[in-house]
Amino acid sequence: MPSTADDAPRRRTLRVLVTSLPSDAHTWNLIFLQKYIEECGHDVVNLGSCVPAEELARACIRYIPDLVVISSVNGHGMADGLRVITYMRAVPELSGIPVAIGGKLSTTGQISTEQMEQLVAAGFDAVFGEASLPGLRTMLTGGRYSRRAIRHLSRQA
Repeated sequence: MPSTADDAPRRRTLRVLVTSLPSDAHTWNLIFLQKYIEECGHDVVNLGSCVPAEELARACIRYIPDLVVISSVNGHGMADGLRVITYMRAVPELSGIPVAIGGKLSTTGQISTEQMEQLVAAGFDAVFGEASLPGLRTMLTGGRYSRRAIRHLSRQA
């Protein structure tokens, strides 16, 4: 009997929380990410811009996301990101939630491998530069990934 689309294994729908950092008032990036993630077949809770770490932690406890995606456009992602992930990883209920950060993480638009490693060491599961969707797609497709693999994809983009 030929297989049909109904016979294909179903991919699990993820609940993804999208947000920016406390100092970042940009919203177009969040709308883009929301639409992109929805087109990949997942549910999105968009927290909007200028979200303090405490509010993000409360939202994570409330929504229990499968993934948190933090986007930065103002160039302060490195500094703000370290503060936010340090706060989040100190909350025991949030220790297992994967968190990715991406966008313009420095005012120069570039971060070094060492800075990327610093963000991962602080608790981020993935660090993406500007316009690096392949790594995010890997996280969304439910494929297995490791921090090492995600860092590799981040550098390629």
